[in-house]
Amino acid sequence: MASLSEAPWLHREVGRRLADKLAPIKLQPQNWIDWSAFLGASGDLVSACYPQAQRWVVESTEELCQRSQLALGQGATRSWKALWRKEAPKAWLADELTQAPWLPGGAQMLWANMCLHAHSDLAAMMRQWHRQLAVGGFLMCSGLGPDTARELRALYRAMDWPLPTIDFIDMHDLGDELVKAGFADPVMDMERLTLTWETPQAMLKELRTWGGNVAVGRHAGLKTPRWRDELLNLLVRRLARPDGRLGLTIEVVYGHAIKPEPRIRLEPETRVSLDDMRRMVRKQG
Repeated sequence: MASLSEAPWLHREVGRRLADKLAPIKLQPQNWIDWSAFLGASGDLVSACYPQAQRWVVESTEELCQRSQLALGQGATRSWKALWRKEAPKAWLADELTQAPWLPGGAQMLWANMCLHAHSDLAAMMRQWHRQLAVGGFLMCSGLGPDTARELRALYRAMDWPLPTIDFIDMHDLGDELVKAGFADPVMDMERLTLTWETPQAMLKELRTWGGNVAVGRHAGLKTPRWRDELLNLLVRRLARPDGRLGLTIEVVYGHAIKPEPRIRLEPETRVSLDDMRRMVRKQG
């Protein structure tokens, strides 16, 4: 994905729609994390909403991290505004955040556009998001929902082929998973889009730009030219619309949640961290 000339169009469009949902939120973060910034393709939209906030970039792979670091360095060179920031822009690798500058207090917002379908263990990623946020901070996330590529999935079932995608998370299940990860007051939303292409080759080419496929049950290894020709013919027959273009349904799921004050379980001996104790004293005062 780091070799793409630019981020996918769909990710940019979903990022624009997710950014529109920031308007009613009263909290104005002073710092925020742009999770999977390159593929998320919406850092500039969020920065426009919070021009004074410090942006931190997190990427899932070393290649994407290097690309984002280069882009941030070029941006800082060109923009005099970067000289006024407390910290220079920097990209961090998701697996190496123990020394991240926003810890231990956490960032006030974590922005994760088009990330819900991009991890093989979504629950673990949500717990990681929770750790990176400050108490009272909020999460904004989005990703593909279960109706995504339903036409393509039906075609694969009819041919008795392994499904080409993961089981995308449902809007209602998203809320449950956020609560399990420690978030509070989840708000979910969804919408369906229909995308069309002139040819099956154009469709498959664009689908490959949307990010890595984490589905464990998909076809293993390379396919033959004969298999590809059969797939292309099936796509034309099954997905063609009245105007001749090939159509595919895309479901987009949006989520918003807050990191609440930690709950202290009362036991014969209860240990509370110094940071948690300070927060509870401030809250009572």
